[in-house]
Amino acid sequence: MQIRDAVVEDVKQMSAFLKELTASGKRTSRDDESFVRAHYIEDPGKIRCSVAEDEGVILGFQSLKLAEPGNQWGVEPGWGIIGTHIRPSAARRGVGRALFEVSHAAAAKAGIGNIDATIAATNPEALAYYEAMGFRTYRTPDGLICKRLTVAGQRS
Repeated sequence: MQIRDAVVEDVKQMSAFLKELTASGKRTSRDDESFVRAHYIEDPGKIRCSVAEDEGVILGFQSLKLAEPGNQWGVEPGWGIIGTHIRPSAARRGVGRALFEVSHAAAAKAGIGNIDATIAATNPEALAYYEAMGFRTYRTPDGLICKRLTVAGQRS
């Protein structure tokens, strides 16, 4: 498995496994190719979007972007916003941990003090993953659990 920057050529595979997540009830946001391209590959607030790939198959991806004023998640402007998406067939293989090592380093390099992970309260796998990565609950808007990680060496 290798971790690398996500590129436009990855959009089709990324969208396809987001559709798998939608079908399994683990995703409710858009999963079409135009959404993936705009919100992960070409997002102007993108700090880093990485894919985990094994022999040409994308096993997962992680997006880290800068929270802008008025963002839809209510995250403090200047914080990082992280999203992790793992292909169902690649779960429990260390993909998320490998992706997070790269995202955490990117956050530190960008001077991000805190990272938010906003998770559906009905997604126990994602809640456990972020907890294992060191995120802790800091607010609970309706139906969501928001976890925060203070990036080592940065001001909170």
